Amino acid sequence: MPVIMPVDSVGLVSPTTLHIDNPITLDCGRSLPSYDLVYETYGELNADKSNAVLICHALSGDHHAAGYHDMEDKKPGWWDSAIGPGKAIDTNQFFVVSLNNLGGCKGSTGPNSINPETEKIYGPDFPIVTVSDWVKSQSVLADQLEITQWAAVIGGSLGGMQALQWAISLPERLRHVLIIAAAPKLSAQNIAFNEVARTAIKADPDFHDGHYAAHDTLPRHGLGLARMLGHITYLSDEAMGEKFGRELRTGTINYGYDVDFQIESYLRYQSSNFVERFDANTYLLMTKALDYFDPAKDFDDDLTATMANIKAKCLVVSFTSDWRFSPKRSQEIVNALLNAGKQVSYAEIDAHQGHDAFLMSIARYLEIFQTYMQQVATECGDNT
Repeated sequence: MPVIMPVDSVGLVSPTTLHIDNPITLDCGRSLPSYDLVYETYGELNADKSNAVLICHALSGDHHAAGYHDMEDKKPGWWDSAIGPGKAIDTNQFFVVSLNNLGGCKGSTGPNSINPETEKIYGPDFPIVTVSDWVKSQSVLADQLEITQWAAVIGGSLGGMQALQWAISLPERLRHVLIIAAAPKLSAQNIAFNEVARTAIKADPDFHDGHYAAHDTLPRHGLGLARMLGHITYLSDEAMGEKFGRELRTGTINYGYDVDFQIESYLRYQSSNFVERFDANTYLLMTKALDYFDPAKDFDDDLTATMANIKAKCLVVSFTSDWRFSPKRSQEIVNALLNAGKQVSYAEIDAHQGHDAFLMSIARYLEIFQTYMQQVATECGDNT
């Protein structure tokens, strides 16, 4: 059945592929001679190009942040709750750019792309990329769009880390930065979660050391386990209890090892759905980028010194039940910004949904988000 388009939707959208022939040198020491970046845009760029907003996606995200690709889509883009006419990121006021990062599996050059040197799929031979590499490639996209300065760079989770890196690395190229449900670096526990996920993928007999495409197979079991583990960490105990409790799937205990509880059924559904839309090598790559993110390492581990050159005004948002990137980690960012004399606003949202709260329509969160973005929009108006 065709979707009924909501009035506050950006509507039908189509991705664009930008091919870049200039090589990019990566932090790992390797380079790509050329690469593609896939992106979508929503809204209109104003005359002096001062109203452009960049959306940075999280681990399993992509360029499709809002709207629908066709009338048969069952659900819109991953951040449709925040992007659209009259929403927090108001497409009546902003020109919004959302891309699939380098190393992704939704059209941008990544492990599923052809290596021009071998004319075979990169697979596990695709170079490791970092958050800094993503910012570098995103700045190339900005150049191609003739956007010299973003009104705001915005992201949640791994996207928030990219937004922070933008403010650190390219301070002149953004006026505002919104860092949502993020951290200045991963804790040992978070790195451990990522390693268990990677181990599950690599232990799958269909993984073939990452060359599964050459064997015409997919490591579905391992990738599915990785997704199940990740999904558990994105939710809070309260959210899972409220949604599923200890409800039995069939109303009776089966006294076996198959699915008894609704939460088990839900995790298996998430697993099977994910393995059909995401690439295992990309998952390995993205989790490594998360692990390696630590901008303070270039400043003798001094987070305040790391923030010294930031020129953007900052909004940092955390959620009370987010135990993956707890409010304490956001407060580390806030305190470092304050110690560095930067202009920063901070909101800790009382929400029971866990880490995934940043994707959800939580009234207080969206109210604060929208109020801040209205300030950004006013400044865009002042620049025209």
